[in-house]
Amino acid sequence: MELEQLMSMGFSQELATQALAATGGNSTIKATEWILDQKPNSPNPNSSFQPKLNRFFSPQTQRKPLSPTINTNPELKLDLFPNPKRTKVQQNPPHHEPLSERMRPRNADEIIGQDHILGKNAILRSSLDCNRLPSIVLWGPPGTGKTSIAKAIVSSSTYKFVSLSAVTAGVKDVRDVVEEAKKKINNNRQTVLFVDEVHRFNKSQQDSFLPVIEDGTIVFIGATTENPSFHLITPLLSRCRVLKLNSLEPEIIGRLLRRAVDDGEKGLRKSVGMFGVVVEDDVFDFLSLNSDGDARVALNALEIAATTAAARELSSKDKGTLVSFQTEDVTFDNSSLVPFNGLGSGENGVGSLAAVVTLDDAKEALQCKHLAYDRAGEEHYNLISALHKSLRGSDANASIYWLARMLEGGEHPLYIARRLVRFASEDVGLGDPNALCQAVACYQACHFLGMPECNVNLAQCVVYLALAPKSIAVYEALQAAQKAVKESIGQNEGVPLHLRNAPTKLMKDFDYGKGYIYPPHHPSSSLSQTYLPPSLQGCKFFDWPVTNMDK
Repeated sequence: MELEQLMSMGFSQELATQALAATGGNSTIKATEWILDQKPNSPNPNSSFQPKLNRFFSPQTQRKPLSPTINTNPELKLDLFPNPKRTKVQQNPPHHEPLSERMRPRNADEIIGQDHILGKNAILRSSLDCNRLPSIVLWGPPGTGKTSIAKAIVSSSTYKFVSLSAVTAGVKDVRDVVEEAKKKINNNRQTVLFVDEVHRFNKSQQDSFLPVIEDGTIVFIGATTENPSFHLITPLLSRCRVLKLNSLEPEIIGRLLRRAVDDGEKGLRKSVGMFGVVVEDDVFDFLSLNSDGDARVALNALEIAATTAAARELSSKDKGTLVSFQTEDVTFDNSSLVPFNGLGSGENGVGSLAAVVTLDDAKEALQCKHLAYDRAGEEHYNLISALHKSLRGSDANASIYWLARMLEGGEHPLYIARRLVRFASEDVGLGDPNALCQAVACYQACHFLGMPECNVNLAQCVVYLALAPKSIAVYEALQAAQKAVKESIGQNEGVPLHLRNAPTKLMKDFDYGKGYIYPPHHPSSSLSQTYLPPSLQGCKFFDWPVTNMDK
């Protein structure tokens, strides 16, 4: 019985007999598998071979197709005797540019946002219209388009573009660019030198730009996320216009995301290969609102979300749960029931499946809301200034908000606590002397507990200081006294003799401490005793109403 089945499948009687003998002779399936594992020394030209075998196997023993696409042929073709000389070539994966890099605008007209410098009659737009770019420094948060603007405006002009990164380049690289630029000038073509992260250059490196900017050898475009006032030398700033870029509005980021989905050449589809991409509207809203004005964060998160969706589709195919059917123009799949017009890898796009990017995919890709904060950068000082001014204005709600912004951004709690100790004396002062005790206790609590437990200690102290009565009398008194010391004509006067300490007989002989009245023993007489130098007699530094003396 088993021999006849094997022979009806196209195997020779000799081969079928050997297979049954080797496997015990009781199972056609085992005998067939034995035959498939054999490598015959020489093919038998007289033997007839029928490769269509899958109809004789149970579903558990059928081999999976090598192609990830669904095979509609009911008869699976197998290569039973592969050529041993055929080797699988391992190819290196192709270079993959991130979506944010591929979607950079190719010219100035494709730039979205920053209309205050690129809109009609704005400085850069006017410079492009005249084909005469000035040297500029683009200053703004990450992901606001500094590099994209630099590349796009040069692409829209006749300048030669050279890009350097201050992270990896040095003075030698700058000199090489300058030498090449001098040659280009002779050919009536000027060079634009773009330096990314220019704030990382030290003073001597920044000095190397000065002569070539001044004589027009190059047009300099620098990009920085740090405040140029603190990180760029004054001579360089005097030769450049500083243009401030703003964080992108959610509406602008939403338009950039939709452009990436709609671009079939270099957009989101390129990130997922064979798949088309359908993005739910909630994804655009979520990424736009949670990227903190950073287009790069939003685009990269969208790309990761699309990759996640594509992997889910591939997984459903491998498990055999994906069933597709197609009409004349549209293909459907049962995993999402979303129609996708043929743009995929199949011939003429027929049979392609769309990876559906859901809100859950976007949340998984972003993980948490992106916050633009740098503990050593400008935003660090902006936020602590906002907190300090909100406390001074007695606005507890705003104070709590700015505190939360700093904590969520990763600020060290002890830094905030130290600033609160300072505020307790500078702005609350004698209005509520207990405020200093509260602030010092808050610092100690933060030191003992650390984050995240100490966040409530900071919040309690912030609210206390915001609601406390304020007095800057002590702060102003100190300021006035320091001004008197600094502005005194000649040298500061010596301490009056009656106020000096006289621990030795020699010092007493020089009248140190002579005439000093001890107030606890002579409360009435001490009122006539003076304590300031003669030239400052009658000066009033501390202004505190008499009605407050008992407080």
